Amino acid sequence: MTDLPRPLSQPLPLPEPEDVAFAGTIRLHVDASDVLRRIFRVHEVIPVPGKGVYTLLLPKWLPGYHAPQAPIELLAGLAFEAAGEPLHWSRHPTEVHAFHVSVPDGATEIDARFQFLSPTSSAQGRVVVSPDLLNLEWNCVVLYPAGHFSRRIAVDAKLTLPEGWQLATALPFASQTGDTVQFETIQLDELVDSPVMAGRHYRRIELDDGGVTLNVFADAAHQLAATEEQIAPHRAVVTQADRLFGRRPFDRFEVLLALSDEIGSIGVEHHRSCEIASIGEYFTDWDNSFPRRDSFPHEYIHGWNGKHRRGADSWAPCFYQPIRNSLMWVYEGQTQYWDRVLCARSGLWTREQTLSALADIAATHDMQAGSRWRPVSDTTKDPIIAARAPLPWPSWQRSEDYYTEGALIWLDVDTRIRELTGEARSLDDFAHTFFGAELPVDGITRTYLFDDVVRTLRDIADEDWSAFFVERLHDTRSDAPLAGIKRGGYRLVYRAVPSEMWRAKEQLSGIRSFIYSLGLSVSSDGEVQEVRWESAAFDAAITAGTKLIGVNGLTFTPDALDRAIEEASSDKPIDLLVQAGKYQREVSIDWSEGHRYPVLEPIPGSVRRLDDILAPR
Repeated sequence: MTDLPRPLSQPLPLPEPEDVAFAGTIRLHVDASDVLRRIFRVHEVIPVPGKGVYTLLLPKWLPGYHAPQAPIELLAGLAFEAAGEPLHWSRHPTEVHAFHVSVPDGATEIDARFQFLSPTSSAQGRVVVSPDLLNLEWNCVVLYPAGHFSRRIAVDAKLTLPEGWQLATALPFASQTGDTVQFETIQLDELVDSPVMAGRHYRRIELDDGGVTLNVFADAAHQLAATEEQIAPHRAVVTQADRLFGRRPFDRFEVLLALSDEIGSIGVEHHRSCEIASIGEYFTDWDNSFPRRDSFPHEYIHGWNGKHRRGADSWAPCFYQPIRNSLMWVYEGQTQYWDRVLCARSGLWTREQTLSALADIAATHDMQAGSRWRPVSDTTKDPIIAARAPLPWPSWQRSEDYYTEGALIWLDVDTRIRELTGEARSLDDFAHTFFGAELPVDGITRTYLFDDVVRTLRDIADEDWSAFFVERLHDTRSDAPLAGIKRGGYRLVYRAVPSEMWRAKEQLSGIRSFIYSLGLSVSSDGEVQEVRWESAAFDAAITAGTKLIGVNGLTFTPDALDRAIEEASSDKPIDLLVQAGKYQREVSIDWSEGHRYPVLEPIPGSVRRLDDILAPR
């Protein structure tokens, strides 16, 4: 058997990061002026101590993405030189973000040049550049030396923009010459945590006197025309967050908001800023854009929950060590809970709109078959497992449910505290104590463990919180975690008429959802977007990607399917003509329950704790 293959030895691992300062300062210049080709051109000067092989890396594991999401495939044209002479480089055999560079004797610095070829269509990734605005994330355009904590690597960065463009960022400015901005020298971790938004059409709005600013960039100038009535609830988010947490963990905060149909949507948190790309009509179609208003409170809350404080295993000393995310149900789950609450307390949403948003979350998990085999704690690994790629059966596979199911768990905690303390205390007290503690405002993350969460809650209300979370996070279940809604004075029901929130979301997405009746959602051209596991559509073997061609003998339209569901009975099934690939077939679905849309209705005679939770402070 000597001819059987044997494994080769593994390549040398990357150097372990040490908490020691990198000798010298990296000089980084990014030219982002080529917005027609959407190419960022990068020139770096990196100090080196002399002859040897040095390892440089592109950031890989990104905290706000909870996964190794760096687009290494978009780096091109890489070349190194020293004293004008080209240098040989090779990629690490398994760590593809790492490059080994051979440096000759006598060299004190090397020049690195490359391009970041930003996507020119959404098929290649998130589009970040258009002819009128751009969203620059520094992790895409900086190489850094292995062997150091990222907080110990100094970078002197400058950025060239198209002529006449303006920018916003949390980075401190040093100087500007023409269209090139020089930033103050900063540590690598803070540079990567401070994206830039820039554009031709820009408006700066001060949300308070304490340094919170809304920076709005848009495809067209008229999209900047926010009225004071529209700005007011954004100001109120800042006020309500101050009252919730008690103290800010930042000295200034830049909200970077792009209103665009050209660049891809995003919402990412940072210590002193957040980046949000929303729809172009965010302000100009204010009455119908309200489902998208939760992005700002969500990312702003992360300034406390996620950036100022973070689960210990979600922190890493550099960008090439993995993060584990076991406490994402606090980081994202509680943030999702608070963003619903602050939407209501600030007036970004009405109370009815907020209740509708909570009803949608509750119904999602009421119909979530996947919880029978996969506990919510396992979904904290989903950013690494699936990276938000489309799934064929999301209600069975589950995705990042620590967001929404986590929000329901924290509603359970909030109402339980209120009940245990005779309404004297609430989750507001936890937020104030856990995230608003008297700590230096220095942009440094403070980590915590599961036991720290439990201990803080026990100081507020005497309960076995450890057992509470272990059961809800690590056990599978066949029912939805709706105890908080019930204790809040409401119950989940299904009605034949959709809520204002439901209809507005359909209008914004262009997708009609019949997910709680037939069990599918469909675009206007008939392409099925999702099928709920074990629904009527599932039983008829309809899948995502199937095309609905006909409904009850008529050409498919969303309204025709709407009427068919409304008129169906035990004697009148719904007849569909469907196509999957090149194959067509007729399907007859027995459905007699009509439309089913989720609603939270008050429980007569109960304590309406949820109303108090949503009331402004």
